Amino acid sequence: MARINDHYQKLRAGYLFPEIGRRVRAFAESHPDARIIRLGIGDVTEPLAPAITAAMHEAVDELARRETFKGYGPEQGYDFLLDAIREHDYRARGVELGRDEIFVSDGSKCDSGNIQELFDAGATMAVTDPVYPVYVDSNVMAGRTGAVDADGRYPGLVYLPTTPANGFSPTPPDAAVDVVYLCSPNNPTGAVMDRAALTRWVAWARERDAVIIFDAAYEAYITDPALPRSIYEIDGARECAIEVRSFSKRAGFTGVRCAFMVVPKALTGRTATGERVSINAMWSRRHTTKFNGASYVVQRGAAAVYTADGLAQTGAQVAFYMENARLLRDGLTDAGFRVHGGQHAPYLWIEAPAGVTSWDFFDRLLAEAHLVGTPGSGFGPAGEGFFRLSAFNSRANVEEAIARIRKAFAHR
Repeated sequence: MARINDHYQKLRAGYLFPEIGRRVRAFAESHPDARIIRLGIGDVTEPLAPAITAAMHEAVDELARRETFKGYGPEQGYDFLLDAIREHDYRARGVELGRDEIFVSDGSKCDSGNIQELFDAGATMAVTDPVYPVYVDSNVMAGRTGAVDADGRYPGLVYLPTTPANGFSPTPPDAAVDVVYLCSPNNPTGAVMDRAALTRWVAWARERDAVIIFDAAYEAYITDPALPRSIYEIDGARECAIEVRSFSKRAGFTGVRCAFMVVPKALTGRTATGERVSINAMWSRRHTTKFNGASYVVQRGAAAVYTADGLAQTGAQVAFYMENARLLRDGLTDAGFRVHGGQHAPYLWIEAPAGVTSWDFFDRLLAEAHLVGTPGSGFGPAGEGFFRLSAFNSRANVEEAIARIRKAFAHR
């Protein structure tokens, strides 16, 4: 008999988005004339920038000619993309990286889920609450937790609540932790960590000999140039941090799929016997063993992001989504809501009316305004009483959504 990995049975059964889909379908069936606007999913809506599509078309043409055809590429990524990343994402911010410290992949979701494989099954992991679910679920699958408790938390993980009281910026724990996941700008709260906060985290990790997995997938949405875009802008971070980045939201690659992860060569971990080993070398072995590299066509498209036209065009798209966020933030505030995020991230984290649960607010917003968002409780127990809206949509839909919210909650 084929024995399964029983740890998968601990996972909550895909509760959040299937339940959203069920409720929306039921409402649509009973209200066939309602035009539902969906502001729940974090997926881009604008087409790929012309500089990107031109580069991808040219790459396809290369593959159609014998003299320029490409087969298997380097698993770590083509030099033309690695060098563009080094120059524009890091050297421009005062950070020097080697090609062999960057690993191109097909998505930061995959990277943030796979990286835990490098750490011992008994390693203690810390996550923020609310949290991007992949950080939790991948560690549940690996057997690092007990069964979920009545509050929705998994014994074995260390939860770091992020609330209005701490500005949605987690503080380092006193508990013994081996690995911590940080996301800034944050999904779902939209908060961004400043230089002082990241400096505290780096000092904590170096003192505790811990590793930070820093998810910077939304760094392109930071509007204040004084805020760090990379954890490596903090002295000492190369000895304690891994950074995850993506082209999904910065360049509209949610369906194209391309990302990268930085694993500095200065980062080490300990074996069971206390020997220091290179985490970069471990990830290189894992990456080249289990992955054959992102598509040549996709990597040419990603490299085009860094051309003069690509930077201008993708920058305009980011600005478009951030204007959507501003409009939503202002409209919701005018309607009497307390709103967080939406200034350095494409997500708005809304406080539901007093005494109203996240799911009750979901139902009311759907029934009265025909709008779909994401209940905060789906991101963790500390998300109860909050609600996430996404700025990824057309301007017309965003303006219509604001008008509906104002009408539905005019007398709240």
